[in-house]
Amino acid sequence: MSADFTQAQRDMLVAAAREAAGGAYAPYSRFHVGAALLLADGSVVTGANVENASYGLALCAETVAVAKILSGGGHGMLEAVAVAGGAPGAPGEGPTVTPCGRCRQVLNELAQLGGTDPVIWCDGGQGVLELRLSELLPHAFGPANLGPA
Repeated sequence: MSADFTQAQRDMLVAAAREAAGGAYAPYSRFHVGAALLLADGSVVTGANVENASYGLALCAETVAVAKILSGGGHGMLEAVAVAGGAPGAPGEGPTVTPCGRCRQVLNELAQLGGTDPVIWCDGGQGVLELRLSELLPHAFGPANLGPA
């Protein structure tokens, strides 16, 4: 458990991710994923995966949550992320779910805007795996690599 967070905070965020998975639109994969993002102001923003018959147009849960934050005018201080997925009605009961590569990059963009290295809680039947975003995406490319605007 990260020294920055309590067990209750982790459990709350994982529960929010599991609940968000219930809103997934996944008629093709039947794999529901939910994400819950905790911001420094204490707010929690959730997202669920949204599939499309044109598979490449699908949106991951983390991307949906980040889009909500950025399109709502927010842009920083991402403190923690929880991700849960699995069969409909059973998120967190199967294999541990981690953010895909694309989502790691999307989360990194938001984290770099706020100068944070958020903890990532990945839910699964074997328990909750805890990592920092920098461990999931070492040597990340982001806004700082582009130089001054």
